[in-house]
Amino acid sequence: MPTIKDVAKKANVSVATVSRVINNTGYVNQETRKLVVAAIKELEYIPNELARSLFKKQSKIIGVIVPHLSTYFFAELIEALEEALAKKDYKLMIFNAKDDPIRERKYMQVFSQYNIDGIVLVAHTEQYKDYLDLSIPIITIDHKLDDAIPSITSDNEMGGRLAAQKLIETGCKKVIHLRGPSFLITAKSRNKGFTDVIKEAGIEMHTMDLAFVDPNQTQIEKFIAKYHDANGIFCSSDVIALHALKALYKLNKKVPDDMQVIGFDNIELSLLATPPLTTINQPINDLATEASKTLLELINKEVITELHKVLPVSLIERDSTK
Repeated sequence: MPTIKDVAKKANVSVATVSRVINNTGYVNQETRKLVVAAIKELEYIPNELARSLFKKQSKIIGVIVPHLSTYFFAELIEALEEALAKKDYKLMIFNAKDDPIRERKYMQVFSQYNIDGIVLVAHTEQYKDYLDLSIPIITIDHKLDDAIPSITSDNEMGGRLAAQKLIETGCKKVIHLRGPSFLITAKSRNKGFTDVIKEAGIEMHTMDLAFVDPNQTQIEKFIAKYHDANGIFCSSDVIALHALKALYKLNKKVPDDMQVIGFDNIELSLLATPPLTTINQPINDLATEASKTLLELINKEVITELHKVLPVSLIERDSTK
């Protein structure tokens, strides 16, 4: 693999001159610049990006920290983020926190070592002060970490209300809420919106907490069997809803005739479910676009006009409801 020294030798110039051409810094006359560019092309030289970033104090790399890579919602969000940032010539470096504080602390060391330009924090963390100490521009998606840190979130409470209103409109008299972990802000907000509307309507409700990443199928089946006379289920994620559909099939419950089901997220799999899943749509592309826009404004030291943006959600009606 050719080095910068090889390029300098080929163009008969100094290494410093090649560096100025690559980084577009300092004066280099046009004839010399052409010689260097020709040598780079002929040798197929690829500049050392890390060295360039240390020299320019800008890496064009954004670190994104997610709680789990195996979750469909986060996978789709990462793809949308990568697409939005690539348009601005930035690259993503992905970190999988796995809800482990020790892993997070190790990642924080990497941020400094690789001269990361900005951080997108999707993982829920208790170490926000450590992130602030990094003095790296940061934005959160899916939750508000601190008043001082910009955030982009979906209106999770609205999503819960929309789900409740749909089940009430279609005649549900007793409902089940299979929600995410109660310590997560997103799960709390979805639960609040759903519960407020259900209670106001005087409808009986039974709730169970489940993991977002790997919900327990056996627990879901037992819980639904316990309240077999319910006729509506709201799930805090599409993945949980897919498990609920499987449980209902095993319990010989017809969807939506015996039991209606609503999910949350509108991941691609929701359309492929049997029957196709009614769900609350999170605007994943908009979340990624707004987060990228705000983070780049922070990096460029521009004024942020709206520190905490909440994007509306919508109900996508399919065949799992009436």
